[in-house]
Parts: sequence; structure tokens; C-alpha cells
Amino acid sequence: MSVFTLFATEITDVLKLGNQNISVTFAQEGYDTVMNWTPLDYPCTYKVETFTPATGLVRGVSEYHHLTTQDSLTSSYIVPRAPIPTFYKISARGFFKEFYHTDIIAENPNFPNPPYPIMLNHYPEDAPASLMPFLTWHTVPGAVCYEFELLDAPPEVEGGIEHSEKHHLFSTTKIFTNGYQANLRPYQNHKPLYYRVRALTLRLEPIGEFCKAEPIFIDSSKEIPDCPLINNIDFMSYKKLPIYPVYDWIPIHDGFKYEVELLDHPPKVENDVMPSSDSLWRQTTLDKSSCYDEYGRPYAGPYYWRVRALDENDMPIGTWSNTEKFVVDDITQGVYAAIFGDSISHGGGAVSYSPRSLEYSYATYLDFPAVNLSRSGDTSRTTLERFSQDILPIHPVNVIVSTGVNSLRDTSISADDIINDLKEINRLCLRNNIRPIFLTLTPLNPANIEYVFHTPTDPKWKEKMTTVNNFIKHLPYFIDIEPYFYDAEGNLSAEFSVDGIHQDIRGKMVIAEVINKHRYLFRN
Repeated sequence: MSVFTLFATEITDVLKLGNQNISVTFAQEGYDTVMNWTPLDYPCTYKVETFTPATGLVRGVSEYHHLTTQDSLTSSYIVPRAPIPTFYKISARGFFKEFYHTDIIAENPNFPNPPYPIMLNHYPEDAPASLMPFLTWHTVPGAVCYEFELLDAPPEVEGGIEHSEKHHLFSTTKIFTNGYQANLRPYQNHKPLYYRVRALTLRLEPIGEFCKAEPIFIDSSKEIPDCPLINNIDFMSYKKLPIYPVYDWIPIHDGFKYEVELLDHPPKVENDVMPSSDSLWRQTTLDKSSCYDEYGRPYAGPYYWRVRALDENDMPIGTWSNTEKFVVDDITQGVYAAIFGDSISHGGGAVSYSPRSLEYSYATYLDFPAVNLSRSGDTSRTTLERFSQDILPIHPVNVIVSTGVNSLRDTSISADDIINDLKEINRLCLRNNIRPIFLTLTPLNPANIEYVFHTPTDPKWKEKMTTVNNFIKHLPYFIDIEPYFYDAEGNLSAEFSVDGIHQDIRGKMVIAEVINKHRYLFRN
């Protein structure tokens, strides 16, 4: 075809390309979900947009949150990983214009109703497992933990919420991430074994049902994995991580504690047993699946981290994990917006999810880019103390300030103390030509905080919060998110927060939706 013919074909749509219907199918390939669709009868580049539904609780905002857009030269596409329900919109562009687009038509199949985990590791007879294989699955949104059941035959009834009466061998609910290294050594004479998994709430109530039981064949001669597995299964790599990183993995069965090391180059030897002599940072943690970096990593460039298990005497178990890389962009030339605060803004929630689980960050659902400079554990005072170190070097035009919730819990910190800290943050912003936009503090649920963290909450938290929020609402630029989160008793609703302080996925979406609705407050 000549250039003119191609141009005329697209402008006039003589081929009626815009009226074609396409069908979409999905297939699981390892950890990836692949979407295929009917190709159009014309040379084109496809654009695939990924969305997740909004909460519907905030008027005047979009029905969907846009997560990412990517191009595909073929009608097959690995969908971006996400641990939340996602939908896809496909459009096509020819040589001159976009000539085809769909409404949101394709729904990711990894979120069945009723919910159950989608298993990702399969060990048939021709590809058997070791005696201690890793078993992984797609995250069930909102799950605090998972139950694993091992059986000597398929259950009497697939799915459901009850253990098998005849075939049950073993079960555990002490799985706090979407993967588990199973110890099958006591059961190696059963051929084959079967296993299934279900999601649970904080109080071990079922979320949905068990997945279909999976057969698992064993080869006792196969090497047993002896290092943690970096947890990228549902990691939203297309979203920016907080500047204060958190490192997540799936633990090995016998690990007592874990050691993480961070480097500015790949290790000299992958999966070795020795620590690097030139690591930037190394930390040991009793947490089985995550480690919080107490330092911000604002300097542009690649970083590399890995993790290994230790025993009770701090002796290594096995080798270091594979090395994981993340890249920090150069943000020293100024950014449109920064987020500055405590764990509410840092991210994480539902007890078991760290800020690396970006579905628990309200930054994920904002309609504009924002650098997340928040740090878990901050009080209003420690947030203030980081201002010169974290805010000034990046010259943000706007700063979303959300800090003080941890101060509400502390009986030694008064409302006036919090207000004085916020006043100073406001003063420093204005002095440096930065527009501060303060979020009101959200309520607490002391009973749930006690249940999860085993710590008391200042009985006067609500009076302190009211006083602080009244101050915030007299500042020039503020966004009132407080009213969205109450239950009938005047506490933080369990609908939005499992642990009584940190909003979960829907709560983080609500915060973002209210901020998006007040975009006019931001300076361009």
C-alpha cells in the first residue's frame, strides 16, 4: 500500500476496523498471566491500559483507578502484576491515528468469587518436587494469613471451608505471605500427596474457600531449596517504591531470623554463603518475610539486595537468595509532589503487608506522580526532624503532609505537641516556597490495636485528634479525610483497617480519591 492509501484507509475506516469485536482469553505461564486477543486485520500497535475499580465512596471521582499503560506489537500481552482485581482496555493505532478502542472489557481471572488462591507451582509426576518445595500463589486481597492443608488423596468435596475428614494429614495457619516452603519429609511415602490453600482473616475466619487440591509428586533425590525466595509474585514493579525501602521474601521452613544486605552493585558471587565486604547496609530481623530499611535511599541509580536465613545462634542456613534490583530515579531536579509522613503514608496494611506491597499505598491510586518520603513509625516530631534531610534536596512544588497518628497513641505526647510540630513543618514549607497540603488525622480503633500489637492507646486519643484536626482545618491548604473512616462506635472502622490504625486497600483508595478530588489545591 502507498502512504496515501494507508492514510485514507485509517481516516475513512473503509475496512470497518472500528466495528470489529475482539475476544480475550487468559493463560497462566509461571508467575505471569498472559492475555491474548483476536488480532485486527491491519498492521497496528496495540495499547493496553490497566485499571482497578474505585471504591464508589467518594463522589465526583472516576469509576476506575488507572494503574499503567503499555504497548504491545502483537495480540499477546503479559499483564502487569497486581494483587488487586484489574481490568484492561485495548486500543490500536495504525500509522497515522488510533482507529480502534474498546471499553473496559477484560477482567483478570486471578480473582475468583468466592475467593480462593490461584496456585502457581505444579509438581506432576514428570516434574516432581523436592522434599521441601516452595508453594506459591496469587495474593487474595485482604488476606492476613493463609492455611495450608496436606492430604493423602483428593478431599471428599473440593473447595469449601472444612478440612477433609478422611484424607487430612497436616495443616498450618502460620503462613503470612503468599508462599510456603512445605516440609514433606514425614510424608514422602505417600504417592502422590495433595495440598490446598485458603485465605484467612486476622481472627482465622475464612475468606472464600480452599482452592482445588493440587497433586504433588516427590523425588527425594532432588536438591532442597535452602535460601529465601524474593517475593515478586504480585509485585507492582511499574509503580515507584517509597524512598525508605522495605525488602520482602518468602521464608524457608527452618529460618529463625533473616539477614538482608544492600549493595550498589551485584554481588561478586550469586547465591554464595559469604556476606559482601562492601555492602551499603546490612540488617538482621526476626520478621519472617520483610525488613524495613531505617535509611532513605534517595540517591539516583541501581541498588541490589538479597536475604539469607539464620538459625538461633546467628549461623547462616544455606545460601543467600537471588539478588533483587531496584532503581531510584534522579529526583534532585525538583518534583511536582512529595508525600511526607508516617506509616499511613509509607504504606502497608492488613497486618502482613509491608510498604513494598504497593496496593496498600495511597500513592498508587493518585492521579499524579508523587515521591513517597514517608517512614513507618514516625511521630509528628520525627517527621519534622527529617524535613531538611528528606524534603529540601528534592525541591517539591507540593508536599502532602500526613503525620501525627502515632502521636495520638502516646500518652506522653499532647495535642499541642503535635500542633507545634505541624506548625513548624508548615513554616519550613512556606519559607522554602513549597506548598504544604495537610491531611487530617484519621481515627483509631484501640481494641484492634491492642489485639494486633499488644499495646495500649492513650484514652484521650479522640480529644487529641479533634484538637489537631481543628487546627489543620484552619490552615490555608488541607484535605479532610477523617469523616470517611468511622464505624458506628466512633472508631476506625474494621471495614477499612484490620489493625486499628493502618488503612487497608479500600482505605488507601479512599484517601487517594479524596486527594484526587481536591487536586485544585495543588500548585502547578
